[in-house]
Amino acid sequence: RPPDEEEAEVGWQEKLFSQFEVDLYQNESACQTPLDRQYHEEILKLEKAGGRKNYRIFTYTDHDRFTNLEEHCQKLTDSDHEVPSYLAERMANVRRRRQNRRPIELSSLKSKIITWEPSEEFIKNNHVINTPVQTMYIMGDLGPYGKLGHREHEHVLCTVKVDSNGVITVKPDFTGTKGAYWIKLDGEKQEVWKYTIENASVQVQPEEEEREQCVFRDLYGRHKEYLSGLVGSEFEMTLPGTLRIFVNGEIVSAQGYEYDNLYVHFFLELPNYWSSPAFQQLSGVTQTCATKRVGWDKVAYFCYPFTLEMFFTQGEESEDSLPQWPVLYFEVLSLDFWQRYRVEGYGSLVLPASPGLHMLTIPTWRPVELGTVAELRRFFIGGSPELEDITYVRIPSTFKGERLSRFGFRTETTGSVTFRLYCLQQSKAFLETSALRQRMQSVLDRLGSFHQQSSVYNVLEAFQRARRRMQEARESLPQDLISTSAPTV
Repeated sequence: RPPDEEEAEVGWQEKLFSQFEVDLYQNESACQTPLDRQYHEEILKLEKAGGRKNYRIFTYTDHDRFTNLEEHCQKLTDSDHEVPSYLAERMANVRRRRQNRRPIELSSLKSKIITWEPSEEFIKNNHVINTPVQTMYIMGDLGPYGKLGHREHEHVLCTVKVDSNGVITVKPDFTGTKGAYWIKLDGEKQEVWKYTIENASVQVQPEEEEREQCVFRDLYGRHKEYLSGLVGSEFEMTLPGTLRIFVNGEIVSAQGYEYDNLYVHFFLELPNYWSSPAFQQLSGVTQTCATKRVGWDKVAYFCYPFTLEMFFTQGEESEDSLPQWPVLYFEVLSLDFWQRYRVEGYGSLVLPASPGLHMLTIPTWRPVELGTVAELRRFFIGGSPELEDITYVRIPSTFKGERLSRFGFRTETTGSVTFRLYCLQQSKAFLETSALRQRMQSVLDRLGSFHQQSSVYNVLEAFQRARRRMQEARESLPQDLISTSAPTV
């Protein structure tokens, strides 16, 4: 009787026959495929050479039928009564193994971008990520002595997979210091088998390893040059202390207005230390859009795209104060069949300080006059009170006083306008180290609290005024009084 302990060294895709395969392939009439006939000849040669050395450990290579069935019949649970779902049955026909992807010609790519009537074979080949995989199973025949060769006693000890990217997957992993794996058999004796998996590959010599690293470095260098060629050299980097902002915006809709046939006129105001390229248009007008009834409101869908590009350059005067952020001013107007236009509302939008997607709905208002004459004029001949300076919606850029009074200015709430903004930011501050960023107090860090800019700005201004008054009071004191009171303080 051979011992129950067995050790075998298995190479990649090395075929070790089981007792079941020896009994099956010895009969030539059972061989149907060329692979079966090849196994028949190998078993005959093996019997002439003295028989196989392995008894319980054997392998299934990538071309064996067990490998194909194992990939098609994977279960999601360990239940014997599991019923495969519809998705599992459909995915069982999707083959990821040994699929040779044919290169797509440029002519066919241009002419067949969309496949309107895909075939079943096309769906199978393109349903999942097509990465060719080679699989190998190391098996164990755990049947009782004298009854080897039964399929119900075969158990998978280890699965080795290699994909086309060179990634090797071993499941379960090499034992090492973890201890042996256990397999408990269901039967009268309740047998427990232990097995270990060790890496028996020959260690790579330092010269070969260095040669391989050189090949990898050359490959990575060529790939980097290839990517650089695709990107090109036109990508501009910003200067230190400069913030670059791209805004891909869209005026989505306007709702809640009195008259029909709406259009929006907008422009961007750049504060101090902000600039834009010479070709950049900072204003625009949408098309005239008729409204449709959605619920209780009349909505005009513009879907008008626009693009904005701005630069913020940090100056010496802006280092001690929070910079202002660009503001988008807009007005909604209506135009009827007789070419009469009316101002429906004014509004403003502060561009978001954080990158990403922003959906903003801005309410609007319009100035009104007292009495029915103004409303009759607005209804019959068009025209309505308008702002001479649209920046009056917020604090006008030309205002230099301390207090801005709107007492006596009558307005009326109208509808709202919805914007969709995609904001991108580019700055050297993203590449700076943490220590350098703390030392420079970069623009982005100080602009992070832009939403609280008004309150923080007022506090900083009050502190600066108090500091200047303290310095003026100190300078007005006699020098002898300052020198004698210094030790006391």
